[in-house]
Amino acid sequence: HLFIAAAITSFTFTLHSCKKNNADSEEFETTFELSGDQAIADNLNEDANDVFMEVAADNDLMGSNIVSGTVESTGILGCANVTITPVSGFPKNIVIDFGTGCTSPYGVTRKGIVNVTLTDSVRKPGSKAVMTFNNYYVNGYKKEGTITWTNTSLPGGKSWERKVENGKITAPDGRYWFHEGVKNVVQTAGVATPLNLLDDVFSITGTHTVTNAAGATRQVTTPEALQKKTVCENIDKGKLKIQGPNHFAIIDFGDGTCDRVATISIDGRPARTFLLR
Repeated sequence: HLFIAAAITSFTFTLHSCKKNNADSEEFETTFELSGDQAIADNLNEDANDVFMEVAADNDLMGSNIVSGTVESTGILGCANVTITPVSGFPKNIVIDFGTGCTSPYGVTRKGIVNVTLTDSVRKPGSKAVMTFNNYYVNGYKKEGTITWTNTSLPGGKSWERKVENGKITAPDGRYWFHEGVKNVVQTAGVATPLNLLDDVFSITGTHTVTNAAGATRQVTTPEALQKKTVCENIDKGKLKIQGPNHFAIIDFGDGTCDRVATISIDGRPARTFLLR
C-alpha cells in the first residue's frame, strides 16, 4: 500500500509539474507574441499620425498664424484623394481615400479610407481630431478603431494626448488582436517649421493594454520614451514593457536608425529580432 501511495504521489507531482511547466511556457510565448503585436499596433498609430499631419499641412489646417507656403513632406498623400468639408470654418470632415492601393515613395502601401473630424486648427490648444477607419490597410495590416487627438500644448511647445479606443489589428495571415490606451505625444523637433514635416520628431509615452483573440491581456508601459521621426517609416527608438502574470518583455525599437527592426527580450534573456511591418 505504501508503494502504491508513493507511486500515486509521484505521478501527481509529475503531472502537476508538467501542467505548471506547460502553463509557464504558454504564458511565456503569449507574452512574446503580444509584445510583437503591440509593437505593430504602436507603429500603425504613428503611421496614422503621419497621415494626419500631412493632410493638415497640405490643406492649411495647421493654424491661422502660419503663412501658406510649400509643404515639405514624405509624400504619403501622393496618390490619395482628400476631401474636406465645409470649405471654411470648423468643424471639418476630412476623408482620405487611398483607393485600392497607394504606395508612398518610402515603399509603404496604404489602401482604404481614413475619416477625420477636426474641431479646430491642429496646433491650437484644445483642438480635437477624431480618426476612424473604413476598410483601411497598411502593408496588408487592417486597422480598426477610433483615435482621438487632443491638443495639450503649452506656450513654447506642441503636444497631444492620443487616445485609442476599440483598436483592432488584423495581420495579413488573418490573426488579430485588440489594443487600447492613452499616449502623450510631445513634438521635440520641427515646431518652428510647421510646413516642413521632414524635420519633425515626436516623443511618445503612456500606457496601453493588448489582448489576443483568446482573451489573454498584457499591460504595456513606456520605460523609455518612443521616438518617431517623420522621415522614418517606423518608430526608431525607445522601449516598451509588456507585463504578464509571471514574465515581462522589453521591446527595443533601436538607436534612432530608420529601419524595420526591433527586438524583444523576455525577463532579460537574449533578445529575439523581428520586423515591424
